[in-house]
Amino acid sequence: MAEAESLETAAEHERILREIESTDTACIGPTLRSVYDGEEHGRFMEKLETRIRNHDREIEKMCNFHYQGFVDSITELLKVRGEAQKLKNQVTDTNRKLQHEGKELVIAMEELKQCRLQQRNISATVDKLMLCLPVLEMYSKLRDQMKTKRHYPALKTLEHLEHTYLPQVSHYRFCKVMVDNIPKLREEIKDVSMSDLKDFLESIRKHSDKIGETAMKQAQQQRNLDNIILQQPRIGSKRKSKKEAYTIFDTEIESTSPKSEQDSGILDVEDEEDDEEVPGAQDLVDFSPVYRCLHIYSVLGARETFENYYRKQRRKQARLVLQPPSNMHETLDGYRKYFNQIVGFFVVEDHILHTTQGLVNRAYIDELWEMALSKTIAALRTHSSYCSDPNLVLDLKNLIVLFADTLQVYGFPVNQLFDMLLEIRDQYSETLLKKWSGIFRNILDSDNYSPIPVTSEEMYKKVIGQFPFQDTELEKQPFPKKFPFSEFVPKVYNQIKEFIYACLKFSEDLHLSSTEVDDMIRKSTNLLLTRTLSNSLQNVIKRKNIGLTELVQIIINTTHLEKSCKYLEEFITNITNVLPETVHTTKLYGTTTFKDARHAAEEEIYTNLNQKIDQFLQLADYDWMTGDLGSKASDYLVDLIAFLRSTFAVFTHLPGKVAQTACMSACKHLATSLMQLLLEAEVRQLTLGALQQFNLDVRECEQFARSGPVPGFQEDTLQLAFIDLRQLLDLFIQWDWSTYLADYGQPTCKYLRVNPVTALTLLEKMKDTSRKNNMFAQFRKNERDKQKLIDTVAKQLRGLISSHHS
Repeated sequence: MAEAESLETAAEHERILREIESTDTACIGPTLRSVYDGEEHGRFMEKLETRIRNHDREIEKMCNFHYQGFVDSITELLKVRGEAQKLKNQVTDTNRKLQHEGKELVIAMEELKQCRLQQRNISATVDKLMLCLPVLEMYSKLRDQMKTKRHYPALKTLEHLEHTYLPQVSHYRFCKVMVDNIPKLREEIKDVSMSDLKDFLESIRKHSDKIGETAMKQAQQQRNLDNIILQQPRIGSKRKSKKEAYTIFDTEIESTSPKSEQDSGILDVEDEEDDEEVPGAQDLVDFSPVYRCLHIYSVLGARETFENYYRKQRRKQARLVLQPPSNMHETLDGYRKYFNQIVGFFVVEDHILHTTQGLVNRAYIDELWEMALSKTIAALRTHSSYCSDPNLVLDLKNLIVLFADTLQVYGFPVNQLFDMLLEIRDQYSETLLKKWSGIFRNILDSDNYSPIPVTSEEMYKKVIGQFPFQDTELEKQPFPKKFPFSEFVPKVYNQIKEFIYACLKFSEDLHLSSTEVDDMIRKSTNLLLTRTLSNSLQNVIKRKNIGLTELVQIIINTTHLEKSCKYLEEFITNITNVLPETVHTTKLYGTTTFKDARHAAEEEIYTNLNQKIDQFLQLADYDWMTGDLGSKASDYLVDLIAFLRSTFAVFTHLPGKVAQTACMSACKHLATSLMQLLLEAEVRQLTLGALQQFNLDVRECEQFARSGPVPGFQEDTLQLAFIDLRQLLDLFIQWDWSTYLADYGQPTCKYLRVNPVTALTLLEKMKDTSRKNNMFAQFRKNERDKQKLIDTVAKQLRGLISSHHS
């Protein structure tokens, strides 16, 4: 068993040794590992030593066999060494000579190498520069265009530079710088063009006044031509003038290069061949900045931003333009400047509308116009309400008409302006009424209220020319003679005509029909007559210091003015060409006005007369306790009758009924005042003598009534004013109580007008007198009987009064 294991081990060791001998050194590791993994390491080492010794003996045998050949080879090699040394020396010498001789050539070749290298570099540089030069030239051109403010061409150059040239040289650093600067340049162009737009907006804001003034002047000239020369309908002329109005503001865009001249390629210029330059008009505003800016923003894809900005800024400017100055109402220039700015604003917008594609549109313009119209109308309503000068209101109306006509030429609806003018017309009428109120007041205050004297035919015709008056009897009278009316009649008549002319002036150019003009004039004239003139007359009539003479003359004057109303009707008909028979024609109320004034003057005459009578009655100084019988009327009453006679003598020119009414009213008031004087409570006692004196005064009054101070009364009609006093005095003086008491209540009663209450009051005063002044009368039979009679009569009168009340 042990021998078998020994043989296997020996065989394994032999195999390992063969592997070691035949295997590459790098792969010997696993073989050696198998040795160390086994347990026969020592025996393997012994076999390995034995194998090494065997190989050494074989090597030694091999060397011994080839030793002679080796020695011969060494001998030959030593011989070769000497020859090699000689050859080396020769080569070294040859090399030294060659190095010496080739040194210059090497230098020349090095120089040639450098030249060839430089040549290649130069060629490459030229090629690269040929690529870069167009880029640099375009960039230089771009900077020049930026400096000269040719922004639209600069934008085109920038487009070429970015999309055509820079991609070819994109790997260069300077190109990257340029690429990085392109957005900045675009923003710079946008900013600069926007700055130009802002300057443009500021310019048109400043020049709106001048633009509007020019447009309104042209509209005025066109209207004058239409009215004077062409005699064509107003609408047709406006269509024609629209094209002409555009030519004022169509300006050419001038720039310094052909490319910039194409900036306005979006312009839509119509009828270029018809454009006629109006001196100075095209220089008012240069529209090129807005065109350039529009084109630039369009190219940059920011057109909507530009449109929004432009419209926003113009809206702001519109609000500023539409804000009227606080003192605009003071002068016409304030209104004119306000209108000029508005017209200028919308003329510019209309020009932009027709010369650009979509920067502004009709809806935007209409929206602005609606806002402007509402604000303008509100401002005019406010400021015109402060105006008290009719001339200024009339000038304002003409200015508004011109303003409306100018804007209508450009296609803006202006119907609301004409509607507002109708409102201003009412205000104009009010200012006219105020003005004419002062005129009438001055005329009435300065009048002398006496008939107009004329001393020659020339003076007579002058008055007749001023006032329509016809009187054949007056014409036949020799000079000097007098018109029945005073100077205020022709003056007032002429002022009424002037007022009508003033109303007619306002109606011009308002596109009103003749019927509407006629109606307006008649209504305003009616207000003048019924309110202004009527109030002026009433104020004069109600003045405290007005005299009867003046009142009489006012009645005469108003009578003649009333007759002249038909001539005023004819005057209005002539200037409006509307016949009075036309349906809905307003009638003048002048007749009513002058009748009312005359009636007021008549009432004032009656009141004045009564006041004068009262003043005289205040002078009455009766001695109610006197026992003497008077022989003549009281002095105050004589003076009063004399005053009444002289006053009624002045009434000869008055209408008969007026004089009669005044006379009757005076007599009634006198009778009533005398009755009150007799019955007043302060007179507690009176005697029969005082009653006799009072009777004399009443007889004086009756004598005045019988004398007929005013013609036209029937017999004894005027005396009836004193009938109450007469019957009362007769009853007491005649002491006819039996008749009074017996016939009381019968229609044929002699003392029908005596009231028992009045009789009892007067009787009580006489009874008290009898008691106090006749202390001892009770001892006399006659006096005692009289006292009893008075008591009896008083008792019966009380019975009448109580039965009458029951």
